Amino acid sequence: MKRNEFIKTTAWAALTPGIMDTMNLQNFSKITNELPKQGKRMPVLFTSHGNPMDIPLPREERAFWQRLYDLGKELKRDYEVKAAVVVSAHWLTNHETFVNTSTNQKQIYDYYGFPKHYYDVYYEAEGSPDIAKEIARIIPEVEETEEWGLDHGAWPMLMHLFPDADVPVFQLSIAYHASPEYHFNLGKQLASLREKGVLIIGSGSLIHNLPLAMKKMRSGDMSPYGWEAEYDHWLKQTIEQREFKNMVNYLDSHKLGKLASPTPDHYVPVLYSLGLADRRDEIEFFYEAPVAIPAFSERSFIIKEAA
Repeated sequence: MKRNEFIKTTAWAALTPGIMDTMNLQNFSKITNELPKQGKRMPVLFTSHGNPMDIPLPREERAFWQRLYDLGKELKRDYEVKAAVVVSAHWLTNHETFVNTSTNQKQIYDYYGFPKHYYDVYYEAEGSPDIAKEIARIIPEVEETEEWGLDHGAWPMLMHLFPDADVPVFQLSIAYHASPEYHFNLGKQLASLREKGVLIIGSGSLIHNLPLAMKKMRSGDMSPYGWEAEYDHWLKQTIEQREFKNMVNYLDSHKLGKLASPTPDHYVPVLYSLGLADRRDEIEFFYEAPVAIPAFSERSFIIKEAA
């Protein structure tokens, strides 16, 4: 189903009950052996993709963009990054999960009503069809498509992380009606890719209530409501203590869960990233500035093998 068709019929829909995990780890291991291993396992990222209003700002004026740029240099220095997979909050499908197998990753300007210069920003990266198709072969739930590209949940972040567009990249869609457990378990199934030089990125926002943010914006007041700091503190503590079950059950595990994430799109990318963490890994927050605008968070972290 195309995204515009889906949005017309599913906006603000509730999550369905849990979907049984039928991933075949044995097949996954067999097929990913075709990719050469590298010395160190690739890290995993969860990152905000930033406020669309900041897209034209240079790194010198935007601390978050600068931190992504520095992180990208660190990744290129320490690892051989062969490809990147982005689970973006802005590619929503119905009950299905899709992977983009196209070589040509078209840039999608999926925001509206902005001044012209917001559409004059270019990021031209190629895809990685072999790895994308491999994911579709090994996980029956994942279907191939060439219909999508890089949306604003991906390219604004990538243009600072890898500004030369020299890392092949493609996206994995979010099955909007799937349970949080489905997303967490699907993330787990991608673990072998870390051994093959593939960087997996969850791109969203741990706090994202667009109606509340727009309400403040229309009034000209961009100060936080006040509850964001409490929830952000809980999120940090929960991730640091690896209480991933509480992250999966985010709608019930904290009183502010439903307020902070009234729809699943921006939250569930973190579940893919956390599903990839294991005992050998440490979790570091590479950006954790205080919540500065209403109902929105840029808290971001990296999962990597402990030294």
